Order: sequence, then structure tokens, then C-alpha cells
Amino acid sequence: MDEFICRKDALKHFARKRGGRVKWVMLHVALVEPEIPPNTGNIARLCAAANTSLHIVGVTGFRMDDRTLKRSGLDYWEFVDLHRHIDLDELYAALPDSRFVYLTTKTDRSYTEWLFRDGDCLIFGPETRGLPETLLKANRDNCLTIPMPNKNVRSLNIATSVGIVLYEAIRQVG
Repeated sequence: MDEFICRKDALKHFARKRGGRVKWVMLHVALVEPEIPPNTGNIARLCAAANTSLHIVGVTGFRMDDRTLKRSGLDYWEFVDLHRHIDLDELYAALPDSRFVYLTTKTDRSYTEWLFRDGDCLIFGPETRGLPETLLKANRDNCLTIPMPNKNVRSLNIATSVGIVLYEAIRQVG
């Protein structure tokens, strides 16, 4: 917790130095059972750049000290507000005031139709299989997709998907 406070203080100082006012928008990105280290590293770097918390849920397909994971995040790991959770229930308990938004290819509702708000948590599933059908059915009203005009393409890279949706949420909220 102290690291997060220090990070916020450093960012406030940076904003003051630049003559800007700081409006803290707290968004969260959750990766459920991520499988590919470079994707997670790229998403961690994205979260650091966007001042967004990153939550890793469940068992990863790699060790968190994996060389390719660290390389993908470059030297930005110290700026990542990283949280680990055993399962989704633990994530829900950790963010009691958040709305949970589930990204999937198995819905027709575009992320551009959603009104994001401060505190939202964007949940992405494993790269090779996505979020479980039962979870999606139980949260049907909060499932979003990124439309892809070319129906021959099943999905986008998860890091690309996180970037698209996260920056739309920041645009709306910030």
C-alpha cells in the first residue's frame, strides 16, 4: 500500500510541476488466468501508463517472475499497481464498489454502447478460451465486445483489446 501512495504522490508532483490539475480516475483491469507472458507484460505497461490497477485472477500460465513477462513490461513494473486474487470472488470482495464489465466475443453489445464510470473493472479471460460461458450468462447485462467487421477473424490480441476498451473508458470518465 505504501508503494501505491508514493506512486500517487509522485504523479501529483509531476502534474503540479506541469501546471496541471490531477483528477484521479480509478479504473481496474482484471486478467483471469492469463496464459501468455508477453501479453500480460504489455498490459501491465499499459496499466502503468494509464494509472490503472491491474488485477491477476487465478492461476497464470507462467511464473510472475518469467523473463519474457518482465521484458514486456520493460522498466515500468515499479509503476504498476498490481494485485493478485485467488479467484473472482476474491476480486469482487476486493472491489466492493466497482461494477464488473466482462469482455467477450460472445455478445453483440459493443463497448461503445456502454457508459463507463469511475471504479469500473474491465474483466478479460484467458487468451485461448475467454471467460467461461456460465460467468457470461450470469452477467449478461454487463458483457461487451469489440466489433470486428471481418467475420473471418475470431478475436483480437488481448493486449490490443485491453487498450481499446480501457482508453474508451478513460475518455468517457476522465
